[in-house]
Amino acid sequence: MTVYFIGAGPGDPELLTLKAARLIAACPVCLYAGSLVPQEVVAGAPDGARVMDTAPMTLDETHAEIAAAHGRGEDVARVHSGDPSLYGAIAEQIRRLKADGIPYQIIPGVPAYTAAAAALGQELTIPEVAQSIVLTRMSMKSTSMPKGETLENFAATGTTLAIHLGIRALRDIERRLTPFYGADCPVAVVYRASWPDQQVIRGTLSDIHAKVREAKLTRTALILVGPGLGGGQGFPDSALYDPAQPHVLRPRVRA
Repeated sequence: MTVYFIGAGPGDPELLTLKAARLIAACPVCLYAGSLVPQEVVAGAPDGARVMDTAPMTLDETHAEIAAAHGRGEDVARVHSGDPSLYGAIAEQIRRLKADGIPYQIIPGVPAYTAAAAALGQELTIPEVAQSIVLTRMSMKSTSMPKGETLENFAATGTTLAIHLGIRALRDIERRLTPFYGADCPVAVVYRASWPDQQVIRGTLSDIHAKVREAKLTRTALILVGPGLGGGQGFPDSALYDPAQPHVLRPRVRA
């Protein structure tokens, strides 16, 4: 048997990859994080499959289910939101699987920040404005951040920040980032990207807290901060299609 850590994407069932859908439909055991993965994503599980929402379960309990499936020789679809490599909490699960000699594979999914960019209708990497993205989070009630991985250190680069688990810390984010980006720096908050109740709130570091508070958003939102979010009109075209920049698939145009 094999345990498949499956990225379910940001929420829209149609953003599930073909491979992910095929495996969910084939596994007799399906464990999914129901707090972030809609039931429609696991609706394709086979008839008679053992389908369990792991949101109220502990790590020991989920591992016991996997170990039992291993004993029966049954494949397991372990379905996580977004892409499991980012804040998927799979590292500790993999550690236990290795200790028990249980094989596993990771199936990538669409991460939330790309769905947020799609909701904003823009590219996050703008020529000569923003060419990097830092994916980070606030500590809040989660595991503490490693030393050196601070908002201030990331902000010093001036790049675009995608901040997870920070919707309740917007005042703190504003305070810590304004010295680096300025009060007028564009900010976008995307609530439940790709879900039917998706909301997009645009503002600046100086007013985004008030706008989010008015919208009464308190969870499940991604915060994007950086000059590139302004879109802008003055940036140069990418060199990718520049006739003066030949490459192996596009020889230089001769006059």
